[in-house]
Amino acid sequence: QVQLVESGGGLVQAGGSLRLACAASGSIFRMNAMNWYRQAPGNQRELVATITRGGSTNYADSMSGRFTISRDNAKNTAYLQMNSLKPEDTAVYYCNVVVTRFSGGRDDYWGQGTQVTVSS
Repeated sequence: QVQLVESGGGLVQAGGSLRLACAASGSIFRMNAMNWYRQAPGNQRELVATITRGGSTNYADSMSGRFTISRDNAKNTAYLQMNSLKPEDTAVYYCNVVVTRFSGGRDDYWGQGTQVTVSS
């Protein structure tokens, strides 16, 4: 089993910044892709950003240029630096990881979510 602990959410004014962290622990042979999703009330969960083990990144169009995803493979931790935040960025942000088991095969895990609220 793998546990994900997210941190860094909170309340910020428009134009401000927050940095989210997602620390994974447990039975991890290899941490593959690490992703951030978000879900606003009444909306579907959407992909925010993704980073491969090798560091390749991809962003949703509305976040590109404002958000930066990074990771520390030694710590099995992913980060999401969010700048120039807008009220429409208000959502619960979820960490998602793909882990290779010691026994082979891959599993997909989700964090509990962290609330980000951007006031106007």
